[in-house]
Amino acid sequence: MNRQAQAAVLFLLGATLLHAGLTDLYLRYVKAGLRPLLLLSGAVLIAAALATVWYERRGPGGHAGHREPRVSWLLAVPVLALILVAPPALGSYSAVRTGTALQEPYGFTKLPESGPLRLALADYAGRAVYDDGRSLRDRQLKITGFVALDRDGTPYLVRMTLNCCAADAQPVKVGLTGHIPPVLQPDTWLEVTGTYTARRTHDPVNDGPIPFIEVTEARPVAEPRDPYDETWNS
Repeated sequence: MNRQAQAAVLFLLGATLLHAGLTDLYLRYVKAGLRPLLLLSGAVLIAAALATVWYERRGPGGHAGHREPRVSWLLAVPVLALILVAPPALGSYSAVRTGTALQEPYGFTKLPESGPLRLALADYAGRAVYDDGRSLRDRQLKITGFVALDRDGTPYLVRMTLNCCAADAQPVKVGLTGHIPPVLQPDTWLEVTGTYTARRTHDPVNDGPIPFIEVTEARPVAEPRDPYDETWNS
């Protein structure tokens, strides 16, 4: 591939990164906090492409160029795929085959003293396991996640968490007990209303702790804008 073709691919890749960063597409690949770096990378690639074209046109013999095999343009196909095909977020298939990523937090923020609590699923799980549910008892709780069923049919509510990108996504799981809907489809997003229960189990994949929530109501909801991230204690 000659210099001008290389510049075209660089420009296309940079434009793709900018497109992903300026829309919600990037949330399928990296965590929300990396958006500025993604936009910067796209801008740098476009600048490099334009500089390459400018250098080629100014240099000796810059207009001549060399014929290259057309097959080399297939390098642009993966770049176009990023624009045309947005991958689905990781769901129940990955969740039941990966051990829970729940870890003891450094501390817990103070919760409102009255009224229903809408918690991030990982926040509920952390308080239920590592604080023995002390801040959750006798409170109406709401958490949101997607449904996953283990090999025995036990239903879990799950959120996938990212350290950096979708490649390192790991699940945090909360078991469901109580008034569970009679039919649960994997990957269905639910908002669960319930109360704390001391019931726990261990993840069969990595033996990590999985707390439960006593369900009083469950209703389907749309997949959130960012399926990998939540606002805790909102």
